[in-house]
Formats: sequence, C-alpha cells, structure tokens
Amino acid sequence: MGSILIRNVDVVTLDDAGTIVHDADIVIEGGIIRSIGETPPVFAAAETIDGRGHVAMPGFFNAHCHAPMTFERGWAEDLPLDRWFNERIWVAESALTEEDVAWGAALAACEMIRSGTIAFADHYFYMDRVAEVVEQSGLKAALTWCVFGIGPAAEIGPGLEGTIEFVRRWQGGAQGRIRTLLGPHSPYVCPPEFLAEVAARAKALGVGVHLHVSESQEQMDNSRQQHGLTPVALLERLGIFDVPCIAAHCIYLSDDDCRILAERGVNVVQCPKTHLKLAMGTTPVPDLLARGVNVALGSDGPGSNNDMDMFEVGRLAALVQKHERHDATVLPGDTTLRLATRNGARAMGFNESGVLAPGRPADLILVDFDQPHLRPRHDLIANLVYAARGADVTHVIVDGHLLMRDRQLLTLDEERILAEAERRALRMVNQPLRIVREYQG
Repeated sequence: MGSILIRNVDVVTLDDAGTIVHDADIVIEGGIIRSIGETPPVFAAAETIDGRGHVAMPGFFNAHCHAPMTFERGWAEDLPLDRWFNERIWVAESALTEEDVAWGAALAACEMIRSGTIAFADHYFYMDRVAEVVEQSGLKAALTWCVFGIGPAAEIGPGLEGTIEFVRRWQGGAQGRIRTLLGPHSPYVCPPEFLAEVAARAKALGVGVHLHVSESQEQMDNSRQQHGLTPVALLERLGIFDVPCIAAHCIYLSDDDCRILAERGVNVVQCPKTHLKLAMGTTPVPDLLARGVNVALGSDGPGSNNDMDMFEVGRLAALVQKHERHDATVLPGDTTLRLATRNGARAMGFNESGVLAPGRPADLILVDFDQPHLRPRHDLIANLVYAARGADVTHVIVDGHLLMRDRQLLTLDEERILAEAERRALRMVNQPLRIVREYQG
C-alpha cells in the first residue's frame, strides 16, 4: 500500500473539537493517517498531491440508498408515494436481472466517487453483484439484500435463507470494506412473524438489520389499527432492535417512539431529498438528536431523488429542518457534515472513519475551493454545507488508496459503464410485467 503526502491543504477534521487546520500537510501510510500538520523530517511519499486551494474533509457515508436504482432515474416523476411504487417502480423492477443490478450499481459507484461518497449502505436485490462492484471500485459498503416474507413469488432472489448465505459469504469482504446486514423491507410489507424470525436470525449471525420505518401517516394509522402499536413499538416487541439497526426515514414518530429509538441505540437515516420530492414529511432530526439518537443522512435511491450527491443531501437536511421549525439556528455549524460523515460511518459499522486525525483510516476527499461559488472563504464549514457541490471534489481516498485523482476515476471503466447502463436501463423499463406487489401505506 503506497504512501501519500498531501501538501498545503486546509483540513476540516470534524473531530470532537471541530478543529480546522490551515495550510497543513497530511501524511498517509499503510491506509492510515499518520500526521496532520507539518511533514515528518524523514518521509518519502510514493505520491505527492498539491492541496493548495483545496479543503480536505472526511468522505461521505451515504447511510441509506438503493444504488442500482440509477436505472430508474427519471422514470417515476411527480407522483405520490403509492402511485410511485405501484405504477412505476415495482413494475420496472419486475423485469430486473442480476446483470442490471451489477451495471446499475457500477453507475452509482461512478457517481458516488465523483461526488465524494466513500461508503454506502445499500438495500436492494442480487447483492452479490453489488458486492463485486464494491470490491472493484474500492468503496466501503454495508450491504443488505431486501426480502419481503410474503411468499416466494414476491421475492427478487432466494428469500431469507439465500440472503443469510449472502451475509456469511461477504461479511468482511473486499479487505474488510464490506459489512453485511439482513434486510426485511419494512413493517408495513413484512408480516410480524417474519420480522421476528429475521430478528432471531440476525442475532444468531451477529449482524444488524436495515429496513424502512414509518414513512407515512397511513403506516402509523394502519399499524395501530392492526397491531395496537406504532411501527417502532412493533419492531421493538418483535426483537428487531435487539441487534444493531439502520432505520430509514422515521418521519412519523410518537414521543414514545423517539424514546425507544434512543434507548435501543437505533440508527435513524433521514433522506431529505426523497422526503421533499415525494411530499412524505420530515424526519424530526432535532428531537432525535436531543435524545441522543445517532442520526445519519442518505440519498435514498435515484428513482426517487434523481442523484446521489451527498453535498446536496446535507444542504437539504439543514434547510428543511430550519424551515419546518421556523428556526434558523437549527442544525448549526458542522452538525450537518457530521450527520453525513461520522454518524453515517457509525451507523454502518465503520466506527473509526468519519474523522481526520492521526491513527484514523485515510478515508477523505479533497474539495476544490478555487471556484467562484466557494469564494470568499469567510467560513469553510458554511461553504461546504451551503455552496459546495459534488462536482467540486477532485480526489477521493479510501483506506489510503486513490479512487479518483484530479477528477479522473482510477478503479472503474466509466465510459463502458455509462454506455452499458443506459442500454440496459432502457430495456428494463420496457419489459412486460412479471410480478406485482401492492403498496398499502
């Protein structure tokens, strides 16, 4: 593993003190940050990067997405959630193949690297193929094969037993860059007895669970009517929170739900762009943070939000909370950046990442501040949150390996991926319907 020296760069560390180091050198060796500040007197780097005019920061951890849904980008527009599912998404996915997933994930990997994401929590199908993309791309990932538990005809793949084999096969794969979890879709699709079985199997395997929770008021109402419990309370009773859990969305929560999420250490993921676009509502992030819940950010799938740019996700996360609360002081300073980096890393099980400091993994990005929209540099944090874009990222480093240098991808054949993904996506959405599920809130 080669050594890297980044010279004369401004460093947003996102450590506990919020330290910013100006005009610093970063020494990377053995996949680890060795120093930030002045270069040690005896150090010969295999590669030196000129960081002048750039800001180094931790790479983004996209804590909930459906990466292969790049194939459905722009396919289901301006529809409410129920019609978005029933009329477009599940119709298109009825023609999904393993090869589609591989190329869709590869397209997402190109997009994520280019916009500064270094790890993603994926919840989709045919996850062996996504794992192969992770292995090739150099990214980190927490991978979850979605299962429904309502009969073999509804599953895309081998069902729970097959996904358990996937979990065993890929746990710790790609030189430790892959984590695996079990993935029941949600308490509104999966029967309670199936969720209880998933919880028991996850506990026996020593892995976590990643699922969708409380996305609509209808889900809350239906759960109370059918089970006498909110979705969160139901999941607690069924044992889902007995293991580490990534709970995506969590928009509609009672006060008791917030207490449960905090007490059980559940990782909540807000996906603000999808929530806005599908008019779903807003995750009560300030309330959850006040209770000590680990809240992270996710792009969700490109079928519902159209891109995977975590700069945009972070910006919307801050703005929507300020707007909802009528309080401009909500989510101040680098709080949003922490949600998108440190908190996401923690949710995904990469606890040492998300901070730039000696001894930490060299998981970082360089952002080009020699851009009109990033000058003047009164406040580096404000510029990163409210002005920076994915296209401003020039270098991406994961575990000390360069995945992008001067905006050139190093691990993926982008030209081929663009062509093949386009061809396959057009074929997929024009195939005849094979299976149907019905969204019921």
